[in-house]
Amino acid sequence: MTGATGFVGAATLDLALSRGFNVNALTRRPQPARQGVRWVAGALDDAGSLDTLVADADAVLHIAGVVNAHDRQGFIDGNVMGTMFLVDAMRRATVRRMVHVSSLSAREPELSSYGWSKELAERHVMAGALDWTIVRPPAIYGPGDKEMLDLFRMALRGLMVLPPDGRLSVIEVHDLAHLLLALCEDRVESVAHIYEVDDGTPGGWSHADFGKAVGKAVGRDDVRTLAAPRWLLNTAARADGLVRGKGAKLTTDRVSYFCHPDWVANPEKRVPPAIWQPVVRMPTGLANTVKAYRSKGWLKAAG
Repeated sequence: MTGATGFVGAATLDLALSRGFNVNALTRRPQPARQGVRWVAGALDDAGSLDTLVADADAVLHIAGVVNAHDRQGFIDGNVMGTMFLVDAMRRATVRRMVHVSSLSAREPELSSYGWSKELAERHVMAGALDWTIVRPPAIYGPGDKEMLDLFRMALRGLMVLPPDGRLSVIEVHDLAHLLLALCEDRVESVAHIYEVDDGTPGGWSHADFGKAVGKAVGRDDVRTLAAPRWLLNTAARADGLVRGKGAKLTTDRVSYFCHPDWVANPEKRVPPAIWQPVVRMPTGLANTVKAYRSKGWLKAAG
């Protein structure tokens, strides 16, 4: 497994261990010992550590990726080259089964460097002569996530600035983790498929409805949503860059795909129900996320 120390990876690792899996997990930094985990020190650009990672694997779950970078090269290094090096290591070890976590943004690669890099990584996976399955999650939320934390904080203040009118799908992180493990165990139906996944809501959510749901989860039934024009979001992104530097959550690259009107999972690319179905509906998932944020001190209680 790559990305085991990140948001999605940590949830997936916990689930895998609870089910009795033995996991080789790549890490850049020392990690505490855990029963069932063999931590492999290294990185996606380190061929030796990748060879160790996949040497005795039945399947490789590739979760690691760069979601935010200052320039296109950052996305190339983290998403494109890292995936290519991992595919090469699998071929050297003759490990064939790969579950690759991409992004819904890969279906519109012209909109952003991030989406472009994820689509190019998909092509490397498909060209690698592996038994691959690609998963394109939409917006992922859940306990431990810091990417959406600012949205919850805005909702707590009573006003959410959102992209222009459009629709999106979402998925709770534990639902996604269950899918990824199910695909690692599957050997027939899912090979050579690209799946677009969501929480099971037909047609997804409007930006306004999503914002109001977040408001309700933080205890603000009166939250107002503002559909901001692209120029305003770009201005906010530049300001975020000045204030938080490399830690900025809003970038002009993100604005480019945030403003696309249709980030709803394609029902024609749905995972067969025999393999997986989502069980966490958004109101429940958001409530659990808020509870976890507050337990960590990341989010205040509603005033």
